[in-house]
This record gives sequence, structure tokens and C-alpha cells, in this order.
Amino acid sequence: MQRQQFTALMYGWIIILGLILLTSIILAFLLRFTTMEETTLSWLTLAIGLICLFIGGLVAGVKSKQKGWIIGSITGIGFTLFTFLVQYLGYQQAFSLEQSLHHFGFILAAVIGGVIGVNFVASENNN
Repeated sequence: MQRQQFTALMYGWIIILGLILLTSIILAFLLRFTTMEETTLSWLTLAIGLICLFIGGLVAGVKSKQKGWIIGSITGIGFTLFTFLVQYLGYQQAFSLEQSLHHFGFILAAVIGGVIGVNFVASENNN
């Protein structure tokens, strides 16, 4: 893998983890200090996760400038692998079917972000 693609992956993963951490803190405060219920929180975390993975794939695609679907898929798979390792090694639990479907959606969001990110750079170069 070229150095540029590896750098793009690192930017994507750092953006994803930073956004997830920031939104987790915000959601914790909302859950503590408002009347938000846990059912609302589960749907909200899914939407936030999809948005974060999309943005991470977008950043990786912009930095990579080529092969957006590959960069996006590796970004999403890397995040899923990291999450799986934390859950499996830390809590001795594998993914449930629902979690597997969520992570498939996360990977798909990162792929779409990567493709759009590469095409965003290509459209800027044409102008």
C-alpha cells in the first residue's frame, strides 16, 4: 500500500474515533441531564455512527485522491475490526446479528464517503 493511502486511512480512522468520542460525551450529558430515553438513544447512536463513518470515509477519500471505494471499505472494515476486538477481548462477547447489520451499514457509509471524497477532489482539480 502506498504511503498516501496509508496516511489517508489514518486520517479517516482518527476522524471517526474523534467524532465518536465527542458525540459519546455529548450523548452522555444529554442522557444524564434531559429526559431522553434509552430507545431514542439507540436510534440516535446508529444515525451518529453512520454519519461519523461517512465523514471518515469522505476524509480518507479526499486525502487518498484515488480508489475511493477501496479506501472507504478499508476505513469501515478497520473501524469494525477495532470495535469487534474491543468487544470480544474486553467483554468476551461476539457481535450479535443486529450489531453485524449495523456494522455492515457502517462499512457501506464509509465506502460511499470514500467514493464521494475521491470524486470531490477530482471535481476540484477539473476547475
